[in-house]
Amino acid sequence: MAEVRTGAVTLKGGPVDLAGPELKAGDKAPEFALQGADLGDVTLATSAGKTRIIATIPSLDTPTCHAETKRFNDEVANLTNTEVLVASMDLPFGQKRWCGAEGVESISTLSAHRCTKFGEDYGVLISGGPLDRCLTRAIFVVDGEGTLKHVEYVAEIADHPNYDAALAAAKG
Repeated sequence: MAEVRTGAVTLKGGPVDLAGPELKAGDKAPEFALQGADLGDVTLATSAGKTRIIATIPSLDTPTCHAETKRFNDEVANLTNTEVLVASMDLPFGQKRWCGAEGVESISTLSAHRCTKFGEDYGVLISGGPLDRCLTRAIFVVDGEGTLKHVEYVAEIADHPNYDAALAAAKG
């Protein structure tokens, strides 16, 4: 079982426990295997050589996650050699349906539903409470060599991330 960080983030002001380490800029991004819309595996290595923005969210079916995913879908057009990956515990079928209904075509939604390893390795797996086993809101910018250039664990799950900081790191 991964270490648990108590109160690392909040949900509507109440402390939330997260399983796994707190990653920092300069760390190597952990490899992962998440399920894509076609039900195949997508790994960090799949997009090696590109800058990756990895956004973790609790669920596409919440207002903040919805807006965040649409914002990154719009912003990726202004980035070169960059992929945006949005990971949640939502099933791939639901993610595909949501993207189709919302016209989201420029990013990849990835499902972590098969196991908790991704959430634990990135320190975003919620442990206990009403969002148990969901992923907390966080942003990781990974360079083409697999090093984290920017990390933000959003302090209040219901809040938006710092888009400007993440996009600047992706451009930098």
